[in-house]
Amino acid sequence: MSQSLHPMLNVAIKAARAAGSLINRASLDLDLLKISTKSPNDFVTEVDQKAEEVIIETLLGAYPGHGILAEESGRTHGAPDSEFVWIIDPLDGTTNFIHGFPYYAVSIALAYRDQVQQAVVYDPTRNDLFYASKGRGAYLNDKRIRVSKRTRMSDSLIGTGFPFRKGDNFKRYMKMFEDIMVSCAGVRRPGAAALDLCYVAAGYYDGFFETGLNPWDIAAGSLMITEAGGLIGNFTGESDFMYQREVMAGNPRIYAQMVSLLSKYTRVIADDAKPGIGAEPLDAADHDAKSLPDWSPEAALAKAEAEAQTPEARAAALKKRAVRIRKADVTPTDDNAR
Repeated sequence: MSQSLHPMLNVAIKAARAAGSLINRASLDLDLLKISTKSPNDFVTEVDQKAEEVIIETLLGAYPGHGILAEESGRTHGAPDSEFVWIIDPLDGTTNFIHGFPYYAVSIALAYRDQVQQAVVYDPTRNDLFYASKGRGAYLNDKRIRVSKRTRMSDSLIGTGFPFRKGDNFKRYMKMFEDIMVSCAGVRRPGAAALDLCYVAAGYYDGFFETGLNPWDIAAGSLMITEAGGLIGNFTGESDFMYQREVMAGNPRIYAQMVSLLSKYTRVIADDAKPGIGAEPLDAADHDAKSLPDWSPEAALAKAEAEAQTPEARAAALKKRAVRIRKADVTPTDDNAR
């Protein structure tokens, strides 16, 4: 591993590899796994818990004054008031892991003053290490990665995730799925959002969308996307996605076209009319369309291109798109843990 990496990123990589080794050992004998259910179709294994423990031990061993936000243990570890917060999903894709389907990953992100600064996503089955530092680019196994260059939705491969929890609006999702499916070359649903976002950053997917995700599912992947030259936001293309339980990402041109397809399904209506987390999403007919910003493909692309014209404009755009991690909103519960 390169010695030029940020020290905090190096520690995160060490933690991710340690958790990955534990996961690989456990995968050799899945019949011995102890599995419990957090909610219908939402599982946790002793491997999730042990992997999280080794990650937290490694991170706090190096930075005892930092905070922790982890999928299984919430904010029970670390310093609760630190400006540095590690956001951890020890095993994204637990259902895949239980069934021996080799698509899952360890996800670790570091937020400083509510903005993600360092990110690691490790796929232990392929020994693929994705990592990024803010302003320094995104990498896969020491090779710089970039989003794809496809410009037409009809040529694009799009990733997604199906609703799977009790109470999820599956009928609504099927409408979204149909709109995307008939517009693109193919849709894939492997089942681990952290890795899906990295695949957008690497150009394997041209775009991705999913509902019902939590901060630990997307924090690390969100930095991979932006550092690889892509865009990430909610279904109207705005940066307020971390707590909206909807996310969309892609290269700039495909992202713009996805906005035109998915904006009518957004939960985000206006600042004073947002449904709470876990609330039933509003239909397009339930609000005045004028409350939505102009996010036609042409407008979205023009915005992306304008942001890249000058260093000052680019800096302003990055600041606007910065991931916001609001500490008070992220204690996991049985209803929203993943």
